[in-house]
Amino acid sequence: MTLSVCLIITPVLYKSHRCFHNCNYYYCLSLNLLTWLRQEAQRKKMILVIVFLALFLDHMLLSVVVPILPNYLYKIGKAPTTTPGNSTDLTVNPPINQSLNNRSVILGSTSAPPHQTPALSSNPTVAQKFPESNCSYTDAHLDEVNIKVGLLLASKSTIQLIINPFMGPLTDRIGYHIPMCAGFCIIIFSTTLFAFSSSFILLLLARSVQGVGGSCLSVAGMGMLADGYKDGKERGRAMGISFTGLALGLIAGAPFGSVMYEFVGKMAPFLVLAAVAVLAGGTVKYSKQLHELLLPFAKIHILYFLCFPGAICLTTLVIATIETALPIWMMKTMCASKWQLGTVFLTDSISYLVASNIFGHLSQKYSRSWLCACIGMILAGISTIAFGFSNNIYHVLVLNAIVGFSVGTVDSSIMPLMGNLVDLRYVPVYGTVYAIADVAVCIGFSLGPAIAGPIVKSIGFHWLMAIIGTANIIFSPLCIFLYSPPCHESEARQPFTIHHCPKLFLLMRCSATSF
Repeated sequence: MTLSVCLIITPVLYKSHRCFHNCNYYYCLSLNLLTWLRQEAQRKKMILVIVFLALFLDHMLLSVVVPILPNYLYKIGKAPTTTPGNSTDLTVNPPINQSLNNRSVILGSTSAPPHQTPALSSNPTVAQKFPESNCSYTDAHLDEVNIKVGLLLASKSTIQLIINPFMGPLTDRIGYHIPMCAGFCIIIFSTTLFAFSSSFILLLLARSVQGVGGSCLSVAGMGMLADGYKDGKERGRAMGISFTGLALGLIAGAPFGSVMYEFVGKMAPFLVLAAVAVLAGGTVKYSKQLHELLLPFAKIHILYFLCFPGAICLTTLVIATIETALPIWMMKTMCASKWQLGTVFLTDSISYLVASNIFGHLSQKYSRSWLCACIGMILAGISTIAFGFSNNIYHVLVLNAIVGFSVGTVDSSIMPLMGNLVDLRYVPVYGTVYAIADVAVCIGFSLGPAIAGPIVKSIGFHWLMAIIGTANIIFSPLCIFLYSPPCHESEARQPFTIHHCPKLFLLMRCSATSF
């Protein structure tokens, strides 16, 4: 009897134990899965925060110097003017175009419009050197300062243009974390050097060093973001949020720099940014990530990777050209005051912020990135042409808002699509492809100020806007080639390197050496 009971109970107990063991196994498995998902979500959020801070700091340092450098260089380059027989010093401070970007700073008029009488002093012996019927004030020293400021602001993009072709393959080889840490360290050094510089040479060195740090942050940051967000919709949303940091840096940079410089001094804004860079750099965690760069067996059609940088370069060229030529044109035709010269560019950055958040998500959600980029380029071209027909500051504000919205649409649509194309055709390493994108941005910001002045001088502002706008409209149909790019077979997929596009690599090297 006892034996029979044991024979019956033993299998039941075994099955119960096995069932309990299986339940415990699946419970542990589900718990580990939830823990992994939670850690993965936290890792993605941390990556997004790091890239957001990197773009914010780089572009805030980009624009914070705009209201500081011209006045500071004017002060250290020219002593206050004193009139004979009067002990009162009269310092003439030129108006400064507080543009939100780093391209061209125009030193404008110190005179009032023709219907106003400028009053510099109650002393009649003080000479007032103002033309009677002109909105502009000319001074040889101001022209010299303008040249120095232009050289300082252009040096960052030029250095970044030279570094980018090498930074992309480097990040593909060693990963994104080391260049990101190096970029934060270089930005800290650059801001500290800005704070303690008292000569033009040191300021030029600080600005050039910032170009190296900006190359590390932008290339590694966009590559890290594309690597962390594999899904196209999530990637588009994440890049839209990261572009918010870019736009906020441009918006906050110039006002922050001018207020701190006015009430605290030149060193204060740079030391604050250096402290923020130290805190942001501390969030980067090192992880060893090596990729074997194999030689490709097949080369892609260059058309795909010409459409991406071409669209980015032309829309960037619109902003760079407008910021260079528009202030002087407003001074000549509208007698614009100095606060108006800086205010007109606020709508540009604000609308860029709005567009990057909207279309970064929508273009990927509905798989219409190519269409958004095409419409954005057409809109940018039309609004650029319309600048030549504006006759008051309100028209300029509206057109700047349209330009910023269209450029934000193109950037937030193109950047995720570049990562998606690498996912389709190659092993997902993204450093090189985003280095190409950053080179396109640098070419636009270097070429715009270089051609704007000579073209305006020779054929006029209207024709300059017409040429740049028409170029965008003509290029826009090429975005249709990005509608459905073919995918390689899985066994043929190789890491994307710059050698896949030898003609594009040659073009990048020539551009870097020419600037």
